[in-house]
Amino acid sequence: MVNYRKYISGVAVLASGFFLAQSTVSTVLYSQAYDNQKNTLNLPSPVTSMAEKTILSAKELVDINVNTMMTDPVLKNANWGFVVYDPKTKKVISSYNENTPLVPASTTKLLTTETALSLLGENYRWMTQLEYSGTIDENGVLNGNLYLIGSGDPSLGTNKAGAWSYRDIISDFMGGLSREGIRKVNGDIIIQTALFKGNITRLPENVVWLENNNYYLPVGTTREINPANEKLIMKKSGLASEKKYFYMSPYANQMVYAEKYEGDGFLTTKLPDAPAYLANTFRTTLVKSGIGVTGKVTPRMTDAAPESRKLVSAYKSPTLADIIFYTNQHSDNSLAEALLKTVGFQKMGDQTSESGRIVVTNHLKEESFDMMGLNYMDGSGLSRNNNVTPISQVKFLTSLMDEKYYKAYFTSLPVGGQSGTLKRMFIGTGNGQVFAKTGTLNKVKTLAGYLKTNSGKTLVFSLMVNNYSGSVDMVKKRMEKILEPALDL
Repeated sequence: MVNYRKYISGVAVLASGFFLAQSTVSTVLYSQAYDNQKNTLNLPSPVTSMAEKTILSAKELVDINVNTMMTDPVLKNANWGFVVYDPKTKKVISSYNENTPLVPASTTKLLTTETALSLLGENYRWMTQLEYSGTIDENGVLNGNLYLIGSGDPSLGTNKAGAWSYRDIISDFMGGLSREGIRKVNGDIIIQTALFKGNITRLPENVVWLENNNYYLPVGTTREINPANEKLIMKKSGLASEKKYFYMSPYANQMVYAEKYEGDGFLTTKLPDAPAYLANTFRTTLVKSGIGVTGKVTPRMTDAAPESRKLVSAYKSPTLADIIFYTNQHSDNSLAEALLKTVGFQKMGDQTSESGRIVVTNHLKEESFDMMGLNYMDGSGLSRNNNVTPISQVKFLTSLMDEKYYKAYFTSLPVGGQSGTLKRMFIGTGNGQVFAKTGTLNKVKTLAGYLKTNSGKTLVFSLMVNNYSGSVDMVKKRMEKILEPALDL
């Protein structure tokens, strides 16, 4: 805990009148009106603020703000920690509970996205290819099969990060068939990708079911649905289209999710299996366009006697840097979980969350991450069983500043007052100077990243608040208040 008594002793004569004029926070009862008051210890009057800035250093003002927050009605019963760190001197400038393991929420994505950049490289792309086997006769009949070859592209068909929609990809495939002169397919459309056998994953421990405009539906709500398609989630009307829907299959006890709300009063998945959706939509489009397909869509995970095939068309995903930019700017949970499974496959040949967690934690150990207090349960931060300490976050972020992919990583972070999930914070002081990942769960608000001081220095910080009182907007104001004087360091 920071102690600011030593700072007061040197300026007692000049400052005592100002401090005595402020009421102590411990005597203020919590109310909504309190948060809007301007003449309290938490929000000092302009005269007091000017006097403090004249007398005290920026570091002393940071420490004093941290101390006042200990008795603030919003934070006094919360479990929270804070560190601001100088990456050049490798020293802590100010801290509070820096070694306390806390729920990091979506700042967990800092670990997931960095691991992907480190292991795969910022220019990594996923390929989705259309190929055919057999021969094409003089009437344009393909006597053979079409093959849809997937590679685990997490952005496939989503329009995220510049990714093509399913319609765009299918249009490109149709153009490829036209170039080959194929007017009919006398065979099957075969999906070939072993990656997607782990596409539906078990829920991490202790995931909340409803918060932050996302719905998480528990086991049992889809018992009447055919397990072969699992498209219907539940009946409910009046839900906004931008919300995301996650649920547990009661048949396989595993998680599936939907990117959108579709239909009248029904929630449907956009697919737990993206290649299957692409292949079936492709077949439907072929038939509607007058290109008959005699066979069916069928998966083939292994092929003991592979056919000779010719490439028709190949779709490249956006770069990994682009996908990570989108993931961190929008705090996209589904992309983060897909990245977790991708690194698991690249290292262990098994695209599951379990393998992904092993790969991430092993990577962090190799990078000398402070493992004390770390509990890494998922790639996105949805689980409340995730834990990390503020000091380990800042030391980790500091260690990345010398990495070749640091620029791509830094650029992916939301900017205070300007972009992503920080667009509505630091609108005044700190605008364009705070570069950080946010995290939000019910009664959890976190922020970790970098800040550019008014003198041009780069500092690293972590601020995590668990179990606060009041609203999330109240916590955001306290976070801004704590970080404001750090800009003058």
